[in-house]
Amino acid sequence: MGNGLPPQVEARGLTKTFRNNGRTLTALADVSLSVAAGEFVAVIGPSGCGKTTLLRTIGGLLAPSSGSVRIAGETPTAASRAKQVGYVFQDASLLPWRTVLENVRLPLEVNRRNHASTHLRPERLLDLMRLEEFRDYYPRQLSGGMQQRVALARTLVFDPSLLLMDEPFGALDEITREAMRYELLRIWQSPLTNGGRRKTVVFVTHSIAEAVLLADRVAVLTAAPGRVKAAVEIDLPRPRTETTESSDEFRRYAAELRSLLRDN
Repeated sequence: MGNGLPPQVEARGLTKTFRNNGRTLTALADVSLSVAAGEFVAVIGPSGCGKTTLLRTIGGLLAPSSGSVRIAGETPTAASRAKQVGYVFQDASLLPWRTVLENVRLPLEVNRRNHASTHLRPERLLDLMRLEEFRDYYPRQLSGGMQQRVALARTLVFDPSLLLMDEPFGALDEITREAMRYELLRIWQSPLTNGGRRKTVVFVTHSIAEAVLLADRVAVLTAAPGRVKAAVEIDLPRPRTETTESSDEFRRYAAELRSLLRDN
């Protein structure tokens, strides 16, 4: 599994059903997935296969109907309460009346009792995101990619060991999206966060190229109800650069994932 370290995330026999107008919808069925500490795992699958449901269940936003999820041995609720889980969604959801720095500071203001647990000052995070000179700007003055970097900085304030990312670049234009992939890799590899250790990342995407470029491993879900059809190890050297995407190995992995999705 992954890098040989103990699992940071362990989902076993995870099933999630919803009730709607007297009908039962099964979104996930008997999903088992382990993610090692410091591993970057991408999750892909057909639309409606339960990728977001899986992410939200791992993070404790949804309770499993059966099966279990543990984050470093704790329940998702306990891990979230300890600020060990950070979320990044497609919408940056910045407060328009607050500056960049004020948006990043927001979690500290809302969770004052947890100040001692943070190792990262907002100003330091803005420097990491290459946003220091924009600290006094408002969200309307920023590009979409810059807004997402602010949202990521806000998520990192409490230095969570686990990042759950749900199509974080899905609303961006293609050129900005490609640039943000490399920004994410740069930030993930930065020694400034998580005590110099890489964060564990579970990253939902519809983009095969994005999954291959970013991930150590790609979990492929079936059509609904979602099950783990395959988990493909991406054995490409790091750091990954623009030339990685033009390599034969990259194209081979992309073709393998495309075939798995086509056969769903």
